[in-house]
Amino acid sequence: MNQDSPYIVQVNGRTATTGDLAPLAFAGHAHFTAVQIRGGRARGLDLHLERLRTASVELFGRALPEELVRSHLRTALRDGPADLSLTATVSSTAGEFTAADAELALLVRTGPPSTGPRGPLALAAVEHERYLPHVKHVGETAKTHLLRQAVAEGFDDAAFLDREGRFSEATIWNLAFWDGEAVVWPRAEVLTGTTMSIVRRQLDRLGVRQRTAAITPDDLPAFAGAVVMNSWTPGVAVHRIGAVELPAAPRFLAELHRAYEAEPLAAP
Repeated sequence: MNQDSPYIVQVNGRTATTGDLAPLAFAGHAHFTAVQIRGGRARGLDLHLERLRTASVELFGRALPEELVRSHLRTALRDGPADLSLTATVSSTAGEFTAADAELALLVRTGPPSTGPRGPLALAAVEHERYLPHVKHVGETAKTHLLRQAVAEGFDDAAFLDREGRFSEATIWNLAFWDGEAVVWPRAEVLTGTTMSIVRRQLDRLGVRQRTAAITPDDLPAFAGAVVMNSWTPGVAVHRIGAVELPAAPRFLAELHRAYEAEPLAAP
């Protein structure tokens, strides 16, 4: 046990060996969830557990028992400091390019806590649709490639447009917009992020209006603000998408952070 180091790598509740990690080095058929741990606890733990369960059923036809997942998470948290970034990845021991039935393995790794970039960010608008967009899966070369292209063009990151020209999500982010009175979520095929789900249910409890809408680049000038969000943060301001400047929206950011902070922390 090393309470000072944030770096922990465990497979199925024990310290990972090179033999455990070698098959994962080139694994592209796996899924994961990422969470910020504070004081040994997490917001939206139920959402993370449900994400792991449903994605496993979709990719592998079955899921690890929830209590086993919780046990492995507790073991990892026991061995590190109270504040961490944690990623839990589920894969099959059979590896890729096979339909063979095999056991499922849970890789838990941790690192220093993060709150994401300060922003505001400029996003390139690029055409891209993720395969199985509702699953947080690995092996997505396009996301990193499009991020690097966006940065080379002077942007901070990239936002995706689907085949109908609608904004969906960004590389590792959900998108949200502000019309001056309500939070507007893009109507498209997206990964419903755990932070997005936390914010949505807490905004409902706080009485903040929300709606979904198909949003195209032509619609951007009508909005009073935009953000990206992921496991790092419930909101980083976006000041430009493509060539369209977006106004600062401090009230919008404040509402998102207030909603996120209203979500109770829970221990595995």
